[in-house]
Amino acid sequence: MEWDWNFVWDIMPQLIDGVIITIKAALMGSIVAMIIGLVWAILKRSQNKIVSKLTGYFVEFIRGTPLLVQLYFLFYILPDLGLLLSPLVAGVIGLGIHYSAYTAEVYRSGIDNISKGQWEAAKACNFSPRQTWSHIIIPQAVPPIIPVLANYFIAIFKETPLLSAITVLELMNQARSVANYSYRYLEPMTMVGAFFLIISVPSVILLRRLERRYSRRA
Repeated sequence: MEWDWNFVWDIMPQLIDGVIITIKAALMGSIVAMIIGLVWAILKRSQNKIVSKLTGYFVEFIRGTPLLVQLYFLFYILPDLGLLLSPLVAGVIGLGIHYSAYTAEVYRSGIDNISKGQWEAAKACNFSPRQTWSHIIIPQAVPPIIPVLANYFIAIFKETPLLSAITVLELMNQARSVANYSYRYLEPMTMVGAFFLIISVPSVILLRRLERRYSRRA
């Protein structure tokens, strides 16, 4: 099969629509992962052992099950339980919760690097737990781990093709749709790889710059 540029230009609008949804899902999934991951990290350090252990068990459960299974549960099982989610919402929640289990460990490493004196100083100043976390611990723990957190955005972006399994019209699903009705797989699948490279390579370059910036501050 020979490459057909006319066919590429014909399908480009459909593929670009898929790229937009892919980027949207990756960005929103990353935000969910960063927020929930921080919540897991804080709950795992709770003085309440029940809360700490239950959080740890849940995080390990999420890490130990495939993302695809979790997506199927959110989109196909939850409606049977009375909770209906749109494909994109289910995909964003699935990506976010799955990767929150990994970002929680990143936050944990940043929190563990905070010296014991900082905790003692907060206690001496009679800070509440909320004030301790928001004014002392998080502002010091998060900046050094930003490059690692950014790396998970790239990982989430690369996982978005799995969202086609729950009918999200992201890039891979759009390309598959084009291939199915045209019986031409060369151009759409090649363009999928090209789009992922176009977005991933600048992201990796930005990540390296972040690593150098924060390594100089260390």
